[in-house]
Amino acid sequence: MKTGVTSLPFLVITALLILTAGCAKPRVSPPTKKVFIGYASWYGPGFHGRRTASGEIFNMYDYTAAHRTLPFGTRVKVTNLKNGRSVIVRINDRGPARKNRIIDLSYQAAKKIGMIRDGIVKVRVEVIH
Repeated sequence: MKTGVTSLPFLVITALLILTAGCAKPRVSPPTKKVFIGYASWYGPGFHGRRTASGEIFNMYDYTAAHRTLPFGTRVKVTNLKNGRSVIVRINDRGPARKNRIIDLSYQAAKKIGMIRDGIVKVRVEVIH
């Protein structure tokens, strides 16, 4: 009498598991699009050349921004709701310090969307994946 796990039912079940393992579709969650509406301000000359919260040196001529919670390196599209102009920036700092604002843009990014003169504008911030 043979003993062990080489019985026919065991082999059939094992074969079925192997054959069906490759047929399962991987679960891919849909991309989550985060959108924030609020006020943006900008910063530049007083911080140019100083270290940001991420550790890199702030360059007011780069397309960067400060956000309170988004991870460093996150890219966001910021749209000035007053004129429709947009810019894509990378989060590399923490801020803004004022509670009624959702993002601080570098001078260059603020210039691109036409908010230098106004200083503070209403914006839409969309996280880009």
